[in-house]
Amino acid sequence: MSASTLRRRLHHGDVDGKRKEHFDTSCYGSLSEPLLKIHECDDLPALVMGLTLEDIWNSQQRRQCHHWTLIFSQLMDEWAHWLANIVLGSGSLIGRFFPFAGQSRDILHPYFGPLQEERLRKLQQRLGVSFDRSQVVHQDALKLLWRLAYPGRELPSLKSDLWKEMGWQGSDPSTDFRGGGFVSLENLIFFAKMYPDSFQRLLHKKDGTRAKWEYPFAVAGINISFMLLQMLDLQTGKPSTLAGIKFAEFLAGDEMAFDNLYCVAFQMMDAQWLAKRASYMEFNDVLKSTRMELERELARKDVHRVKDLPAYNLLKG
Repeated sequence: MSASTLRRRLHHGDVDGKRKEHFDTSCYGSLSEPLLKIHECDDLPALVMGLTLEDIWNSQQRRQCHHWTLIFSQLMDEWAHWLANIVLGSGSLIGRFFPFAGQSRDILHPYFGPLQEERLRKLQQRLGVSFDRSQVVHQDALKLLWRLAYPGRELPSLKSDLWKEMGWQGSDPSTDFRGGGFVSLENLIFFAKMYPDSFQRLLHKKDGTRAKWEYPFAVAGINISFMLLQMLDLQTGKPSTLAGIKFAEFLAGDEMAFDNLYCVAFQMMDAQWLAKRASYMEFNDVLKSTRMELERELARKDVHRVKDLPAYNLLKG
């Protein structure tokens, strides 16, 4: 079987040799759930493209654990300062043993300026918009993505097997958004407009030695949007994670920081894919390692905007 045939089967959702282009959307949840997570639909192929519940941080139990961890960290911080100021009279020795002393207060009570607050609010509004195939604006956005991806080619109908070439799982792209929302389509359009060379290279898998079973480009993009939403703690209120707080810093100087970070994350994911010589069923592991690497870069003290990220240099305009 040729590599092109294998890739085509993946776009059809044909992992087990059977065509499964019609999905029971009742098996999927809202924006707060993983994108391609399998619930109790035994007739669906064993896709691993989405994050599992163990991969995300928005469950109540983990939020409570994170909350108490931060409180404990703050108590340790206070104890360290008390010991340094009262017992030792100097913070130099304590500082050697508690290199992160003083940071927990900032995590618990981060300060966001008015501009950051406003841009964060607008972004969260974007994140709350579901993809609606009945809205002309959403239809037009999908058509625009096709024109950007394949300039000069005839635009297909909104239900056509040609959409599978872009990496949608079936002939109707609207069924793949599910939890990703309209913002994931906006992210893809932004990527195609701002970094067309990188977009085209990833779309057509031009870099490196590719696997026979490649990841579907468009669906991978939706997963990356969802991964960022979870990593940056953008569901509601102010971000409380280190990555989320650093991202809020980006917003002060870049209203489109989320979209720019998305482009970096997509390029990072493909680089991880090639480095690991991964294949389709390993996409979930690649996405996890991409998140870890991105979090490490966001934690750097010399990073104050998306363009400061080392991985930003991977992008081609």
